[in-house]
Amino acid sequence: MFPPVNRPVHTYSIVARDPESGEMGVAVQSHWFSVGSIVPWAEAGVGAIATQSFVNVAFGPQGLAMLREGQTAPQVLEALIEADEGRDVRQVAIVDAQGHVAVHTGSRCIPEAGHYVGDGFAVQANLMLNSQVWPAMAEAFETSEGPLAERLVAALEAGEAAGGDIRGRQSAALLVVRGEPTGKVWEDRAIDLRVEDHPDPVRELKRLLRLFRAYEHMNQGDQAMERNDVEGALRAYSAAEALAPDNLEMKYWHAVSLVNLGRVDEALSLFKEIFAEEANWRLLTTRLPAVGLLQVDKKVLKAILAQG
Repeated sequence: MFPPVNRPVHTYSIVARDPESGEMGVAVQSHWFSVGSIVPWAEAGVGAIATQSFVNVAFGPQGLAMLREGQTAPQVLEALIEADEGRDVRQVAIVDAQGHVAVHTGSRCIPEAGHYVGDGFAVQANLMLNSQVWPAMAEAFETSEGPLAERLVAALEAGEAAGGDIRGRQSAALLVVRGEPTGKVWEDRAIDLRVEDHPDPVRELKRLLRLFRAYEHMNQGDQAMERNDVEGALRAYSAAEALAPDNLEMKYWHAVSLVNLGRVDEALSLFKEIFAEEANWRLLTTRLPAVGLLQVDKKVLKAILAQG
């Protein structure tokens, strides 16, 4: 067994499983630096754990190991708490791959502290401004729609709006894993976003999630190009730009793709906008033909560079 590590990460969080996708995740916010490196733990096809208050970090890896062996969330929680002499100052929540949920709020967690267990999820909080934080989180999660990640962030927003941490705010994190393992760790961890130190970490986490979705569309566009699905690629690139309209990188590679499809006239206006914002993109464009990423003759290249 790992030795306990007591770090005063007083915070609010949610653990949940999506019954349709099987995805499991943790979202958390705290007035503590880099909460994402301590509180959230999750493994595809296994479960998700949030360990907080005076944190026993070992609850994360130990709990996942027991879930991996086939124990349920309630069984794991009982074993972890029974073996921990600091159980009265711990707060921990677990959801397993079958949707079983278990939560513990120690009797000496700093008020306001408490938790709520719903269908396939749990919200928990300690050192809150008031006792409305976790009920507000639960209601937001239960009434929200869309992918699991967005619903988890909605719960954090509700917790913050209800009062949040009595000390204020500093960091936040979002971790989502797939319902079934693929054998590729980098694919099993669907979303892993952290805000280490920020005056409004939940808002920043929401912005990062939106940007993450934009890059998902970019990847889908690239994959469509590989399949010669031109229209599908352009739809994906447009969707990405709609989510991140100020992102020059997305506009740039969209423009490059248009040129490679022979749709130069459509690309020129994008290049003009990009080059006006940052001249280095124009310089980069001169380097792409040599490596085959921009398939143009000298005349077309000259027309593109003239946009700068």
